[in-house]
Parts: sequence; C-alpha cells; structure tokens
Amino acid sequence: MPEGDTVWQAARRLHEALAGKALTRSDFRVPKYATVDLTGRRVLSTVPRGKHLLTRFEGGLTLHTHLRMEGAWKVYGTDERWRGGPGHQIRAVLGTADRTAVGYRLQVLELLRSTEEERVVGHLGPDLLGPDWDPERALANLFTDPARPLGEALLDQRNLAGIGNVYKSELCFLLGATPWLPVGALPADRAEKLPGLAHRLLESNRDRPVRQTTGLHRHDLFVYGRAPRPCLRCRTPVRVADQGDGSQDRPTYWCPTCQTGPAPAPGAPQRWRERYRRTPT
Repeated sequence: MPEGDTVWQAARRLHEALAGKALTRSDFRVPKYATVDLTGRRVLSTVPRGKHLLTRFEGGLTLHTHLRMEGAWKVYGTDERWRGGPGHQIRAVLGTADRTAVGYRLQVLELLRSTEEERVVGHLGPDLLGPDWDPERALANLFTDPARPLGEALLDQRNLAGIGNVYKSELCFLLGATPWLPVGALPADRAEKLPGLAHRLLESNRDRPVRQTTGLHRHDLFVYGRAPRPCLRCRTPVRVADQGDGSQDRPTYWCPTCQTGPAPAPGAPQRWRERYRRTPT
C-alpha cells in the first residue's frame, strides 16, 4: 500500500501537471460519475492529506481519490503512450492541452463539494508531511489506548496520518520494540522520540525515488521485506508474521534480537504469504 511519502509525490506530480490549466478532457470510468464532464474547468490544486489525494477544481468541486493497495496516478505527455496498465483498470482521465493524468485501479474515487472535504479526511490525525503536523498531539493520540499493539496504533490513520506497513516495521525496529508491544509498555525515552523519528523518515524520503531508512549504501530498509535473511545489525534471521484484526492483516517484519517485546507464537497461521524480495545480503 502506498505510504505518505508516495502519496505526497503523486500529489506533486498531479499538481505540477494540471494546476492552473483548464481541462480539455474529463473521463470518469465508474458508474456513479460516468456522465460527469468537467471539461473547461480550471484545476486549482492537488494536495495530499495522509494517504488521500484531493484535486480541486474551479466552481467548488474536489476529486477525492485513495490509492489503497494497487492504485496509481500516471502523468503522460500529449503523444506519449499510456503504460500504467490495461484499459479496463483505468478509473479516471484528466487531460489538459499538454498533459494527461490517468488514474489506475483507484479503489476510492468520489466527487464532492470542496466545502465537504472534512467529511472524507476530517477523521485523520496530524499529517506527517502536512502543515498540520503536531508531534505532541500525535503522541497523545497513540497513547489513548495503552494496551493496543504498537504496530496497529501506528497504522491507525486517526492517530497520525501517513504511516503504512513499511514505515510501521522500520519504525518499530528503530525504536527497538516489536510491533506487538503494547504502546503503554514503550519506555518513556523511546516514546518521546517516536513522532520526531516518524516525521524525519517520511520527510527525508518524500523526494527520493527509492525509499531509504538505513543510511547504508547497499541496503534500503532494515527489516521490511528481508525475512528470512540476516538482520543488518545482529545477523539474526529477520522474521515475518501477519498483524491486524483479522480483516486487514499485514505482513510485519521484525528482528527477534534487536527488538524486545511480545511476538506471535512460532507457527502461528498466516492469512497470506509474502513473496520475499530477492536482494543481496
């Protein structure tokens, strides 16, 4: 699933391609909006809010999209071939005189009045890459349920917006805590560092084509996608297990030596298997 930095990059691409220009093409390929035509309207901006994208048009309309697991916005030149996927996966097309933005596999797509944006993003916590970022509020949100596992609390966009499964695993590693450690059991000195660390990770990656959390030349990530290869710090095999409420389990990576706290029992059933990324150790 795209994370806050990926969505921030998508918003920037859409804004640079469309903002300030009138639409010469408008095509929504979902039944609810099949007859809607925004041709002639000027695009005002595209802004990210956590993992949500808000594209605003003159006349007080906003297109709200969410990439979920496999969605993507691609921007093409006038004569450039569209290469984001087969035609039946296209959900929206927004074109100007010199650029065309094509939305593939968008699981959330809705048009609403710009005055109603809070209806779809008002529940989100402070945005790690947004102007509303508030580390104290984010930390307070995380600790409203001290018994909740750290990994689940980090993924809850109502606490702080922008963390996905990759950053969840990497943050827990950098904090030295397993994702199953109750938030309230996190030592105070590490808890105080959490919001700032999360902010630095996303801020440093928002302009990078390849996400990097290690600072190492040969390795991009500490634990995510590395099971069962050795931990970069201690050489213990990295482990992976599902974490979630059963309806939205996510593969979660951790080092059983570098990270303290509870973990799933060996042999716990997995709802789906991760294909490990094959990279050199």
